[in-house]
Amino acid sequence: MSDILESDQLRRGPWRWLVWGGAAGLLLLPLVAMQFTAEVNWDGFDFLVMGGMLLTVCVVYEIAARLARSNAYMVAAAIAIGGAFLTVWANGAVGIIGSEDNPANEIFYWVLAVEFAGALLALLRARAMAWVMVATAVAQLGACVYAWAAGLGHVWVFTGVMCALWLASARLFHQAARLQAKA
Repeated sequence: MSDILESDQLRRGPWRWLVWGGAAGLLLLPLVAMQFTAEVNWDGFDFLVMGGMLLTVCVVYEIAARLARSNAYMVAAAIAIGGAFLTVWANGAVGIIGSEDNPANEIFYWVLAVEFAGALLALLRARAMAWVMVATAVAQLGACVYAWAAGLGHVWVFTGVMCALWLASARLFHQAARLQAKA
């Protein structure tokens, strides 16, 4: 397993095309679905928002690919990026607490603020990013406890999944830092 994490194959080759092509495919999926069902009804604004979200994911992937020295860093970054994308997507599409119009959902954007601000302060360095992801998991748990204590709803399953993602990312960033120190 460590041989896989030590290599840097995820930074180059077909992976870039897979990321960008996958994003394009995801954006086209609702367009295709609209041809077959009335259940999917996107307008131009929906495509614009999703396109902006996917473009952001792809650009952040490109930044990570330039900074990464190992697959451990790339996978850690992918998990962190994917978790942020999932939070924004779920919150905007259906809402994490109640519907997407519930103002209580805004507390989950604070979790992403911890991740984003921490990444900027860490300058995306692997060792510091490991701590940023732990702080993000703590913020996620704090948002859940706040929502539960305030009677806004309970989101324990979502919180468990997201904390698992944040902590997996932290572990991989830690591994990337160890690999970098060895090199």
